[in-house]
Formats: sequence, C-alpha cells, structure tokens
Amino acid sequence: MKRLTCLFICLFLSEVSGFEIPINGLSEFVDYEDLVELAPGKFQLVAENQRYQEEADQVTLYSYKVQSTITSRMATTMIQSKVVNNSPQPQNVVFDVQIPKGAFISNFSMTVDGTTFRSSIKEKTVGRALYAQARAKGKTAGLVRLAKHLEVDVWVIEPQGIRFLHVPDTFEGHFDGVPVISKGQQKAHVSFKPTVAQQRICPNCRETAVDGELVVLYDVKREEKAGELEAFNGYFVHFFAPDNLDPIPKNILFVIDVSGSMWGVKMKQTVEAMKTILDDLRAEDHFSVIDFNQNVRTWRNDLISATKTQVADAKRYIEKIQPSGGTNINEALLRAIFILNEANNLGLLDPNSVSLIILVSDGDPTVGELKLSKIQKNVKENIQDNISLFSLGMGFDVDYDFLKRLSNENRGIAQRIYGNQDTSSQLKKFYNQVSTPLLRNVQFNYPHTSVTDVTQNNFHNYFGGSEIVVAGKFDPAKLDQLESIITATSANTQLVLETLAQMDDLQDFLSKDKHADPDFTRKLWAYLTINQLLAERSLAPTAAAKRRITRSILQMSLDHHIVTPLTSLVIENEAGDERMLADAPPQDPSCCSGALYYGSKVSPDSIPSWANPSPTPVISMLAQGAQVLESTPPPHVMRVENDPHFIIYLPKSQKNICFNIDSEPGKILNLVSDPESGIVINGQLVGAKKPNNGKLSTYFGKLGFYFQSEDVKIEISTEAITLSGGSSTFALSWSDTAQVMNQRVQISVKKAKVVTITLDKEMSFSVLLHRVWKKHPINVDFLGIYVPPTNKFSPNAHGLIGQFMQEPKIHIFNERPGKDPEKPEASMEVKGQKLIVTRGLQKDYRTDLVFGTDVTCWFVHNSGKGFIDGHYKDYFVPQLYSFLKRP
Repeated sequence: MKRLTCLFICLFLSEVSGFEIPINGLSEFVDYEDLVELAPGKFQLVAENQRYQEEADQVTLYSYKVQSTITSRMATTMIQSKVVNNSPQPQNVVFDVQIPKGAFISNFSMTVDGTTFRSSIKEKTVGRALYAQARAKGKTAGLVRLAKHLEVDVWVIEPQGIRFLHVPDTFEGHFDGVPVISKGQQKAHVSFKPTVAQQRICPNCRETAVDGELVVLYDVKREEKAGELEAFNGYFVHFFAPDNLDPIPKNILFVIDVSGSMWGVKMKQTVEAMKTILDDLRAEDHFSVIDFNQNVRTWRNDLISATKTQVADAKRYIEKIQPSGGTNINEALLRAIFILNEANNLGLLDPNSVSLIILVSDGDPTVGELKLSKIQKNVKENIQDNISLFSLGMGFDVDYDFLKRLSNENRGIAQRIYGNQDTSSQLKKFYNQVSTPLLRNVQFNYPHTSVTDVTQNNFHNYFGGSEIVVAGKFDPAKLDQLESIITATSANTQLVLETLAQMDDLQDFLSKDKHADPDFTRKLWAYLTINQLLAERSLAPTAAAKRRITRSILQMSLDHHIVTPLTSLVIENEAGDERMLADAPPQDPSCCSGALYYGSKVSPDSIPSWANPSPTPVISMLAQGAQVLESTPPPHVMRVENDPHFIIYLPKSQKNICFNIDSEPGKILNLVSDPESGIVINGQLVGAKKPNNGKLSTYFGKLGFYFQSEDVKIEISTEAITLSGGSSTFALSWSDTAQVMNQRVQISVKKAKVVTITLDKEMSFSVLLHRVWKKHPINVDFLGIYVPPTNKFSPNAHGLIGQFMQEPKIHIFNERPGKDPEKPEASMEVKGQKLIVTRGLQKDYRTDLVFGTDVTCWFVHNSGKGFIDGHYKDYFVPQLYSFLKRP
C-alpha cells in the first residue's frame, strides 16, 4: 500500500513518477494533500481521468478522493487514491495530475504494503545525490478507468461574503444532478460523488465518462473600492478588485506572426479570434495591426480610431493574410514601439489612455536579429514606460522563457497558447483579460513601520474582471489595526483609497469553521513572494544578483516546504534505504493561466506627493457609545439636518437663524445657485416610511453638486457617491474611505460617515450620512449638509442657503417668555419684515455622529417666510443639477 501527500500553492499536482504496486494483491493508498491556489475571485477544479494503458483486470482503482478547501481565494487540496494490484506480477502505475502556472508542491507521502514514505525538501543538488544512492525500477503502466469510490468535495470560506457560486455542466448532461451545492453567506460546499454506474459512459460500457473538468466558479462581494485587507498571525493579504469604473481608452497594436509555421489551423484560428477581438474594441480606442514573417507589414502606419468602418477594413486585411517565410520578431516589435512612441511624442494620444502591444508568435526568430538577449535589449531601450507588452507563445516551438522575460521586463505578462482547434477561444480569453483597463499606476502603501517584506505593490495597469493581490508581514505586538492607502489614476480622476484591518476580526471568523485554513495568510504570502522572486531571477542583470535571488528562493523553499525549480522532493522510508526523487513541476507547459500582474516594488510607505490621504481616519468610542470624529470642524457653518432643519449662521451678527421646510417626497430644492461662478447645489427630498402623528416627515435623501466650469457633477445619496465628468463616471460607496481628484474638485469620503467636497482648496462642503435601524417603522436614512460661509460666491448667488452668503442685516429685540417656558420669543427685523421668532435648540452632528451637539438658534416659523426671499416653493427645480430660475 502506498500513501502520497502533496501541498502546493495552486490548483493541481504535477506529474508524479510511476511506482510499483506489490504483487501480493494488497491495496495501495495514495494521498496528495494540501494543494493551495490563488484565484482571482473564482476557483476552477479540474479532476481529470487517469489516462493509463488499460489492463483493467490487473489494477483496480478502488477510490479517488479530492478534498479542496478555499479560504480567502487560497485553495488547500488533498487528493487520495487507493489502488489494488490484482496481478501476481508487479505493476507500475503513473498518476498524472495537472497544475497551473506558478504551482508549487510542498508535501508528498505514500504507504506501500505497510511501509510509509515521507517527503522532505532538499536543494536540488543534495536531493539528486541522495537519490543516486537508491535505484528506481521502470515497468509498463496499466490503466484503471473506473473508481469504486469517486468523491470530490470543495469547501469555500470567504470572509468577504460569497456573491455567487456556480457549477457549470461540463459533461454534456451526463452527471446532471450529481453535484450537490449548499451555500451560505460566507461559506459554501460542493459535493460530487458519482456511483460506478453513473461513471460509466453507458450502462454496459467499461469506459468512464469522468473525462473532463469539474469546474466550480464563484465570486465574492466587493463593497469597498479599497478592497479587502485581511490580517492574521503576523501576515496580511490585500485583495483589490474595484468595479463600477469607466474603462480607460486604450491604444493597442496587434503584432501577428504570419510565418510559414503558422499555416493551417493556427492561422485560421488566429484570424477567427482577431475578427472577434476587433469587434470588441470601443469607439474611444485606437489600434493598428502589424503582421510579420521575414518582412514586416502594417495595416496602417499610425493608430486609427476604432470606428465600425475602420474595424471592418482591418478585418478584411487580416482575412487575406497567407502565412509564409521566416520570422523577424525584432523588426516587428520595434515597428510597433515606433508607432506608439511617435503618436505619444506628437501628442496624438489621450494622456489618460493605456498603451498595449500584443505579440502572437509560434516560433523563435529566423530572420534579422536572431540573438534573443539582443532582441530583449532592443525592446527595452526603445519602448517608453507607458507601454505594456504582452506575449502569446503559440505551441511549443517558441522559446517561452524568452517571451516571459520580454513581457515581464516591459510591464506585461506572457501566456502559452496551444496551437489546436481551441486556439481561437484561448486568444479571445486572453484578450478579454486586458480589454478593459480601469486604473493606471496603482500603488499599495502600508505606512506603519512594523510592516515588512511586502510583495510587489506597484502595478502599471489594473484590468476589469481581474484581482490584484498584495501580501506582507507585520508585527502584531505593535499594531491594533493595519492601515493601507492605495493611490491610482482612473479614466479622469486621481484616487486615494484607504482601508483598515482589525487584528481580531479574522481570528474570530476562522475559529468558527473547521474547514478554514488558519495559515492561509502565510501560505499566500509565500506563494506570491516565491513566484515573484523566480520572475526577478529570470531578469537579474548580473550573475551576483542572480545568485542573491537564488539564495532567497532556496531559503524560502526550505522554510515553507515548497518545491521550486531550485529544489527537489526526496521521498524515503523511515530507514532511509529506499528513496524516490520528485523535481519541481516544469513551470511550463502548464494547464492553466497564472497571475495577470507582474509589478514592481516600492517602499510600502512611499505615498505619491500628489496624494493627500485622510489625516484622521480613526473613530473613537465614548463611554456612552457615541462615535466621534477626532478632527475639529469649523465652528460656524450653514447646515441642513433632519427633516429638514435649516440653520443659517450670520457671521456679522454672530447669530444662528433656523427654519424648516415642509414639502413633499420627490421634490428637489435649490440650496445654492450661482450662475456666475457656475456652482449649483440641490437636494431631493425623501419621505419617512409612514406619517407620525398625522405628519409625513421629509429628509434629504440625495444631494447634487454641479461645477459647471469643470463639467463635474457629483451625486450623493444614502447608497453611493457618484462623480461624473464629461462622458466618464466614477462611483464610490459609503463603505469606502477614499479621495478622488478631478481637475480642481476633490472628494474625500470617510467610511459610513462624511463626504467632503473641496473646490480649489478654497471652498468646501460636507455631507453627513445618517443611518437608522433598517426595521424602524418610520425613520429612513438621510443626509445632512454643512456649508461654511465664504466670499467665493458671486454677489448674485441665491438659493435657500446661497442667498445668505451676502449677509442680510437683522435686529433681534424685545426678548420675552414664550408659550413654552424653555423657548423664549423675540421680534426680528430682516429684509423690511418684522417677524416673531422663537429661541430653541437644533443639532450639529459633525463631532458626535449619534447624539449630535446642541446649537442655539432663533427659529422662523412658516417655512422661513419673511427670512428667505419669496416662498419656499420658489426654490423648486426640475432636475438635480438645474440652476434656479429667478423671476
């Protein structure tokens, strides 16, 4: 009997060497344990049929079990196999399990006829020396097609919450109803356990239908733009996958190998894929096509707008390509770089756009520059730092390591494309990964000094549908919470996104689930670090640098029990007289695509100079439970709170005058309208759930800010904050802590608390969020607005608040007892009117978000009549960004 246990950081094991089954008929038990995977928001489990040369009566596959647990995108998988030899002769069995790019085996053991073989990680030279002391026997393999016990269990544990989970039918309905799915808010379980009869391709067949992929797809909930920051056991992991962003325009050059080796299926599939890809270009994109063999040709010598007419013409050009001749990669890439560089130098490119080169080739250069290192150098010396190069190596005749170096060095990645009938879908799938750039220059910062060993944290681009992952170490003794600050540029704004991770949140969650892996943060950090070190090693500029990186990889391999290209897995019995050797799986070819991002490292506290992260993100708790913002707001402002109460501060009189507006839900009130400065602030009313004491209260549920000269519109509701500029839109939620900068306008969001809008650092407006109990029978969420008095508005500014930027003269006199002893009355002269006012208390919630601070004011009755110009209904406007029309 053999037992075999393997752990690695990805989906599947590599091919395992064959081993003998004892002749006495005893069963063999094989166990591959703890496979760990990093997946971009989804997990794909491929359980492939064992492809042996069949002699079914000799070897029986008694059981094959796969158990996979995914904790925060990190999959730990154990594969167990029990095999029985029914033959009087020894039989050799090969277990062939696939893994994706970047996979690492970390453990392996097996039990054969009562003897247990365990594994250890050794430096490759040491491992081979040990292995040389033992002999391996080679025998003919047998094939076992059916398993009496075939079981696959997948557990998903996601602290962020599971948005969806799906098991698509990949077996043409044969296993309909066999996968059983149970799903909760943060946990899910998929079970696949077909009987022997269900495994058969037909009732009387010996062949198995288990020949394909069992796929589990899921995604997590992503409420915060700044991503999910998870800290545990001295390691942290930061997942970043913002959505609801406008695509950034792209300039893209397709460089296609049309040499003779592309003839046939490869060229046909490439043309088919390119036609679909060109149709997917957006109108704001620019593109061209370069095809090359021993010569280099261009569809257009410069970048062309992706109009329908131009796309159709490019498709006709591609359809006419006839592969022939040699391969001149060097000249083709330099031509593509020249076109992009020239367009950039002449100012023809949108400064906010993203420039990409996609190279498709199936072979090494045969014409022109043949030395790969020279081609790599030529590209590096000519390409500008705003261009990303992606390389697709088709088939196995191309030097894939060269393509990886070429792309990694120039802000892109390489990927293997198999030259078969599936080539078209592979090309389209890759293009979909880079078709929607959403952010540029994404940098992750962790400003506390106790944060160390951060993985790559600076990325040239972020593409929609993907996920960036950054990990690092921290000292738990020095931190109660971990802060991160992300800076990036979107289609038309600069962003600063902040988030905090509490040290004990994750521990409480993980302790409640027996399947959760409490060590996932360390494993994921090790996975990222080793993969990135391997990529850095391939680009090392000197032998000394390569040796230094090699030592780091070797030490991490030994520390974390991970098989890398620099180590071997030595498997031996307790006596040490029987040994087997397993090298790391080849990094290529591999079954699945790997990480999309190859970035760089910057100091984790090197925040860009243009960014101004919030200086006071911390919320403290008072003894009575009130939440307090620790910053000190300006003491005197004009404010609107509750249902809605207007409090107007008059600086010259040093008085607060207040009034209510009693109107209907859905009505939009103008607060500030200044056509000369081009500024509008309007508020839309929302009603309570039902009347209280015969009166339906109304509140501001939505506020609109329009800065006409910048063409910037900001909509703030109780659900989201949306910035629109020109044709682009950027959205934040109240779950974010962030800053967005667009021209002269800056928006700062404090999570679930306040939005501050600043114009030219001279004029500011604050909007507070008031959340109520969702099941409250009457109250609803609403917004409060605070506007400091300023002289930056024009003299013609108007609106319920704007008219008081030019302060009216008031005279309050004859103070006397009122009907309520606690609310005295007085007379007030203003704007030629004599009004009866009542002194009372209103609330300012800027420093106390729960109970508020009392503000004394003189209350004007009848919806401010006599204090405001005209009637309150004169301030109704038709749209959220409408200027007020004055008679």
